[in-house]
Amino acid sequence: MKKMILIVAAIIFAAGCHNVNDWEYDSIPPMPPRNINTITGDNRVDIYWQRNKEPDLAGYNVYFSYSYDGTYELIGTTYDNYFVDYGARNGVTYYYAVTAFDYNNNESELSYDVVYDTPRPEGFDRALFDLHVSPSNSGYDFSDYSVVPYDGEGADFFFEKYEGIYYLNVWEDTDIQDMGPTYDIYDVSFAPTDGWVPINDGENIKYVEAIPGHTYVIWTWDNRYAKVRISAIAGDRMIFDWAYQTVEGNRQLKINRKSIDRKNLSLQRKGR
Repeated sequence: MKKMILIVAAIIFAAGCHNVNDWEYDSIPPMPPRNINTITGDNRVDIYWQRNKEPDLAGYNVYFSYSYDGTYELIGTTYDNYFVDYGARNGVTYYYAVTAFDYNNNESELSYDVVYDTPRPEGFDRALFDLHVSPSNSGYDFSDYSVVPYDGEGADFFFEKYEGIYYLNVWEDTDIQDMGPTYDIYDVSFAPTDGWVPINDGENIKYVEAIPGHTYVIWTWDNRYAKVRISAIAGDRMIFDWAYQTVEGNRQLKINRKSIDRKNLSLQRKGR
């Protein structure tokens, strides 16, 4: 019932915005939308797709499921080629599909792309201080979203200025890797599988040079992944943005384009 109400409302809206002579009655549905992409956010998922070309296109319906071959539920209707799922919860994986419908209430099949996302918390413009100047404000705990002492039990990484050079440090049970210069925190989509900084003999920390504009991925001691982008360093203070995947072992930090053609898969979705 909810789906029918949304579609009828969409048709009324579209008819009011277009000349009724611009389209004629038919029973042919639009093609399923293509190139579905998502952007991982904090308790939200942004969904984008390629705009359909049919002249009688009226809008799109967006669906979600908790599994690829599960039942897909309608979550919204839009007249643009994007939609924001504000109901997504951090730590939960969602599969998305989009349909297109025309003025005659002909709805396409679900889109063929395999699209999934797992929202995770993020934060911006946090500050840490050099551990030699302010040790109680030099570490960060992703699980608690808080600044902590560098040697505190919850410190996932900490900031240090040593002999004029800035460093990001992690303890020996954690891994870190410099992903290089990035435009913003969203540029790194997945945690890598290798390339982690090795520990030096006789030391109990691993470290990389802290460079403004670079993003670093951290593999925490409890098998979770996070990323940190340094936006500025001034004196003994570092400003950074961060994102943290709360699902253990999930390398997904942000989906940029993760889609596979469903036509090549044997799985069939159940009814929507």
